[in-house]
Amino acid sequence: MSGIKVLVAGASIAGPALAHWLRRRGAEVTVVERAPGLRPGGQAVDARGVTKDVIRRMGLDATIRAACTDTAGAYTVDADGTVLATFSAEDDGGDGFIADIEILRGNLSQVLYDDTRDGVEYVFGDRIAEISQDADGVDVVFAGGDRRRVDLVIGADGLHSALRAMVFGPREQYVRHLGHVLAFFTVPNEFGIDRWLIDHQDAESGRSAGLRPIGDPASVMAMMSFPAAEFDVDHRDIDAQKRLLREKMAGLGWSTPQILAHLDDSPDFYLDQIAQVVMDGWSSGRVGLLGDAAFSSSPMSGQGTGLALVGAYVLAGELAAAGWDPKVGFAAYEAWMRPFVEANQEIGRMHAATRAVTDEPAPEPDMEALMDLVDRAVNGPALPDYAGVPDSGRAP
Repeated sequence: MSGIKVLVAGASIAGPALAHWLRRRGAEVTVVERAPGLRPGGQAVDARGVTKDVIRRMGLDATIRAACTDTAGAYTVDADGTVLATFSAEDDGGDGFIADIEILRGNLSQVLYDDTRDGVEYVFGDRIAEISQDADGVDVVFAGGDRRRVDLVIGADGLHSALRAMVFGPREQYVRHLGHVLAFFTVPNEFGIDRWLIDHQDAESGRSAGLRPIGDPASVMAMMSFPAAEFDVDHRDIDAQKRLLREKMAGLGWSTPQILAHLDDSPDFYLDQIAQVVMDGWSSGRVGLLGDAAFSSSPMSGQGTGLALVGAYVLAGELAAAGWDPKVGFAAYEAWMRPFVEANQEIGRMHAATRAVTDEPAPEPDMEALMDLVDRAVNGPALPDYAGVPDSGRAP
């Protein structure tokens, strides 16, 4: 062990993934999560390109694939259910619209937690309430009263990161609303959904509704979105969010009324703005940020999970390679990640723009430039190997 103590805020995807790599690099890791336990369900998330390589290096490829949704592809349909377009999970070598590694966020979180729970301290139902740092370490007070002194603190607590607000400033400085709101919730499978996702988009109103398989034939995941120039609903006020969704989705047609009839019975309702986090730097002294807390690309990019998993690998590797010097390690992490992040954020903005309600015809894209952007967003720069860095999980 290096003797380095790292506190990570957030136990969704980025936090446990970082814990995996920090532990392998020799650090002592604590993950604190304000929720009482892991959150189930959530949207389906994908792994493409370089993210698949990171998953293989984690030794979790088989485990994650076994927990996948097994989605064969997607249909887009009109209001009458007539199929307009078909996409297969085999398209683009498994890196297309439907990726061949597609897993519910909650299931991936469980896999990462199970992988790290024996070597990492998890503290659920608590949060960082006070934080101060000096040249040698960081002093943290939890809301529950526990006090810790650690060498590094990493915020992996999502779009609405409380740690980011405490250390870097209010969310309004960094969160960029992309003009849409997205909701997910599990409903009974009374729609005949098998292995194919069905998506209905109404170009006139900018709204969409869809249903996707989740690996359980008795249930499916409902997905809904609508345009919203502003968004001021408290992200913890579930009742207000449900009222807003009903109001905004009224009259859409297709299977929307049938889906909304199950809204109050859903065990895992989630609604939030589609937004990005844009920051000039992802660290301040001994405190750094990872995943959506640092560089949310929005669900419109399809790469939020990829950024979290790749970022966790690079952050732990660069910190260890720098001898745990935060200034050097954080700078190297950012230098590698920023081009990858910016390409994915551009994809997210472009996708959001295509959903905007407008009478203006969309300009013809520069296909060569677009394909180059997609390649950079999916594959990123070549992954560092960190051959000279301690790794307790590397095969001999």
